[in-house]
Amino acid sequence: MPSSLDSGAAPADRPAIIWSVAGTDSGGGAGLAADLRAASAMGVHLCPVVAVVTAQNSLGVQSVHPVPVAQLQAQLDALAQDCRPRAIKCGLLASVEAIECLARCVDALRRDGPVALVIDPVLSATAGGAAFSNAALVQAYRTLLLPRATLLTPNRREAESLAERTDTTTPALARHLLATGAQTVCITGGDDLNAPGAAHLALDWLDAQAPAEPPVAGWLALPRLPSRHHHGSGCTFATAAAAALARGYPLADAVVLAKMLSWSAVRQGYAAGAGAGPVKAEGSFIQDPRCMPVMGFADETTPSPQTLRRWRQALAARPVPGADQATLGLYAITDQATRVGPLLAQGLSQVQLRIKTASGENVQEALHQSLKLAQQQQQPGQLWINDHWREALAAGATALHLGQEDWAALNPEERSQILNSGARLGLSSHSLWELARARGLTPNYIACGPVYPTTTKDMPWRPQGMRNLRWWATMAGCPVVAIGGLLSPEQVQDCAETGAAAACLVRALKPDMSAADLRHFQTAWMNGRARRPLTPPV
Repeated sequence: MPSSLDSGAAPADRPAIIWSVAGTDSGGGAGLAADLRAASAMGVHLCPVVAVVTAQNSLGVQSVHPVPVAQLQAQLDALAQDCRPRAIKCGLLASVEAIECLARCVDALRRDGPVALVIDPVLSATAGGAAFSNAALVQAYRTLLLPRATLLTPNRREAESLAERTDTTTPALARHLLATGAQTVCITGGDDLNAPGAAHLALDWLDAQAPAEPPVAGWLALPRLPSRHHHGSGCTFATAAAAALARGYPLADAVVLAKMLSWSAVRQGYAAGAGAGPVKAEGSFIQDPRCMPVMGFADETTPSPQTLRRWRQALAARPVPGADQATLGLYAITDQATRVGPLLAQGLSQVQLRIKTASGENVQEALHQSLKLAQQQQQPGQLWINDHWREALAAGATALHLGQEDWAALNPEERSQILNSGARLGLSSHSLWELARARGLTPNYIACGPVYPTTTKDMPWRPQGMRNLRWWATMAGCPVVAIGGLLSPEQVQDCAETGAAAACLVRALKPDMSAADLRHFQTAWMNGRARRPLTPPV
């Protein structure tokens, strides 16, 4: 399963191809005009397929003219011969015949290989409020397109129309839409002022249930923007997601990237007439920490006031690109309590006890022993306890590390107990959406891994590499710890140069490791910190 930001799916000499089957906007704000700008920002080639011609400007839509289905079919046939897509995004279709034509095309393409289908169900115009649909069109969406959808991106009003209900929550609406056969639903909330925390946050609900990927659900949040120039934001979101899928990203990561680009585009929106102006999608969003969202967990369908405050706090903690991070240094991980004291005594300031067994008397004994050894050290150091948080807090531990699956398995009371305990918290992350979810808990650090191939754990994640580690350190908003496959001083130095706050040693900590061997790693870390660049790479 790909997880790294630089997916590497497209050939080096040719961008990935996506199609957009949508409408023209004579005002240049939405539809294919917005799709082309978003595709350029995402680094893919977009083939514009005209399904509808609209007469509109910034004040509203005057008329809608679906193209004859024969013309639509001719465009699709021509592209199928020469420009096979990795993803198709559809926007305004405006006729049942166009939906039937697109469904046949998707089936024909998929007989020769996978093609993602991203549906932006344009059922009415935001500007002017013109209706683009009727009952027959909505039914055609439900029966012909939604069962074929890789990703569905309606706003709240469109979700209600497609789900045929208005009396439920946004997460429940997403579940109704998933029942139609769509693999993933993201109900965008930029225009939904009734969502929890909507006064300060723009919240989208993501529910991804693709069979080949782990299930992911939760709110995606960024600060609500005051700009009135948001024409084309829905088109930008869907096209960005299609582009990310075409480049090989997992569904949840593709949605996070779409959130980032569309938020940045709204922030840079401008006036082009007397009404709402277009959004401006640019590729610079990917290096802007302000665009990095936070994400909640699946059971946080109605976030508490404390959770909303924590999200706003995390979103406010965005570093200036190139700024230094707090330094934690070398971070040792051991499964033996007896090694805690010697590792701290040798100058390692961060040591984690990771016992991957069920709780019991042996675990409790090991926790007490390791905490006692840590307290006996003359020089300061931090002992982190992995997983066994109840026993650790009961024994007096002041720092915990949890994997995200472990955190997701906790109930709200258990999470509150940890967050209110005063203990420091470190969290693991392996992909873009996990980074967003970890940020939402405002931890003391986020681990990025595996940096290199590792045999310590059996994981499906692609190694991150230095490019992604540098990006994590720039975008996370808190210290980033490099973990996974670090075996040599040279690798530690490379990690330090990225701006990471710490580098983890696991297999490198051999039982017979001498103080001199450890000094080689410490020297490498210091050399890397001294050589790190002042600004992140483009």
